[in-house]
Amino acid sequence: MSEKTYPCLWFDGQAKAAATFYCSIFPESKIIQESPMVVNWELNGQRFMGLNGGPMFQFNEACSFVVECANQDEIDYYWNSLIADGGQASRCGWLKDQFGLSWQIIPSALSKLMGQGKGQKVMDALLKMRKLEIAVLEAAANS
Repeated sequence: MSEKTYPCLWFDGQAKAAATFYCSIFPESKIIQESPMVVNWELNGQRFMGLNGGPMFQFNEACSFVVECANQDEIDYYWNSLIADGGQASRCGWLKDQFGLSWQIIPSALSKLMGQGKGQKVMDALLKMRKLEIAVLEAAANS
């Protein structure tokens, strides 16, 4: 199949601003094409389309993007960058950026920590957090 599947995100006239914001955060990212109605960009090789569709539809938590992070510095970087300029911290590693799009900022080791026989302890620790702290999750897995 020569065509790729990629998300189309509906914005209220902010597609270019959103694409610029996301490309400033993620390495190896760029705006590919833009017109008054549509902006196409790539984040780490993943294509996205932003549509300036108007105010009829809003983002909600039913759709989110997951960012797997290798270490706490990456978690801190993506968390702080994505909530900047009006974003909102939520719980359990979730946040909304300034455009209302939901993100999950998680350690890449989370599934391993959950599967070490202490998954409930790890989940209990996770449920108490906003931004995830790897050291706390590891302590729960090792308790």
